[in-house]
Amino acid sequence: MSLPQFVQNFTNPALLFFLLGIIAVRIKSDLQIPENSSKFISIYLLLSIGFKGGQELSHSTINAEILLSVGLGLALAIGTPIASFFILKHKLGVDNAGAIAAAYGSVSAVTFVTATSFLDYHAESFNGHMIAIMALMEAPAILVGVLIIRYFKSETEESFSVRSLVKHALSNGSVVIILGSLVIGYLASTEQAEGIKPFTTDIFKGFLAVFLLDMGIHSGRHLSAITKNGVFPILFSSITPFVYGLIALGISMQITDSPGNQLLFAILGASASYIAVPAAMKISVPKANPGLYLPMALGITFPINVMIGIPFYYFIIRMFA
Repeated sequence: MSLPQFVQNFTNPALLFFLLGIIAVRIKSDLQIPENSSKFISIYLLLSIGFKGGQELSHSTINAEILLSVGLGLALAIGTPIASFFILKHKLGVDNAGAIAAAYGSVSAVTFVTATSFLDYHAESFNGHMIAIMALMEAPAILVGVLIIRYFKSETEESFSVRSLVKHALSNGSVVIILGSLVIGYLASTEQAEGIKPFTTDIFKGFLAVFLLDMGIHSGRHLSAITKNGVFPILFSSITPFVYGLIALGISMQITDSPGNQLLFAILGASASYIAVPAAMKISVPKANPGLYLPMALGITFPINVMIGIPFYYFIIRMFA
């Protein structure tokens, strides 16, 4: 991919709407998306991508690539929070380090959806099993983060149930809708899927643009909060996503020849959860500061991945191709 093409990626309407949301906050505009509308759009996006992934998966056969891909996804969900914890622990303490580690070991479904839209814009395909891998990475990262905290805490902590924690992670709304729609898409015939294509496909990009406008507004609001905690969280949330993303990309290139799959693996490695993990940490690790891990994931890592990370990884993939 040439440099002009790399620059052209920044004219993607979805990305520009995201930037518009950030600008609206910085100029103190009263622009906002109603909360109920935002929730509906997020459900729609996950439903659509899950259903289309299920359809792709229904035409696939289990092979070595799929098994290795699932293994890589789980390795990222376990290895990333462990590595992040040891980087963060001495600066931010055990509770905060564990919560942030869980967020960076988990994934951002919205970043994943944005990456699939980017692939569609460049006429690049990806396999349906990538949707399943994205959904499977949520729970292990949360569990690993909490287990690390409990292991390293020196004082006595109130007990917690691993079973209830796993149940909470798996019953999270975003996980349920993505897994559920994946199964429905897998079971639906090609003719049945074609019947709802105007809903699952034709209006997808329009809804994504509105949702990213809303995410830009939320990101803009969190940018000011992150500066209160010093430079270290800013450096971590800016640099480590690229480290994890490049590691995931490098390994994925040994597993699959699909540029689409490779890009999605890079994003799975680089993204951080700002929905499922904060909800789980609020219950499991109440001493962790949400004013730290939420702005890091949403205010810094999410915009960097959307504006720079996705086109950057694609540039590397095309360069090696």
